[in-house]
Amino acid sequence: MIKLLRVDHRLLHGQVAFSWKNAVEADCILIACDAVMKDDLRKTSIKLAKPSGVKLVIKNMDDAVNAINSGVTDKYKLLTVVESIKDAERLCKECNIKKLNLGGTKATAETRNISKAMNISLSTVKTKLYRGKQKLKNTIIKRRANDE
Repeated sequence: MIKLLRVDHRLLHGQVAFSWKNAVEADCILIACDAVMKDDLRKTSIKLAKPSGVKLVIKNMDDAVNAINSGVTDKYKLLTVVESIKDAERLCKECNIKKLNLGGTKATAETRNISKAMNISLSTVKTKLYRGKQKLKNTIIKRRANDE
């Protein structure tokens, strides 16, 4: 069962590994990111950030979608982390996820800063986070679980 889907370009780090894991009582963290699967250094770094007592799974986006939809992840209290809003939108759409935490994205020439660590483009707001019939019921912007 997915407890939280989080967008964070840093993927797994202290805030995610401890604050969010504890807040949602996750027993498994799923990192869904195509780029990480091709980068052994990033994979190793993520593994080093894993808190004790939690299973860590790193998958590319296709495999993450398949695992979630197959039901194999249902036995876990799953904290799922993706690197981009594009990846989050894919998981929301293909896995019927209705709750999203926007934690942090990198600033680019096309984005605007909407919170301390969140940068999104106007097209993202219009097309990805608010999709008419498929709109998310609960989208929150929080860096840390205990932020107000």
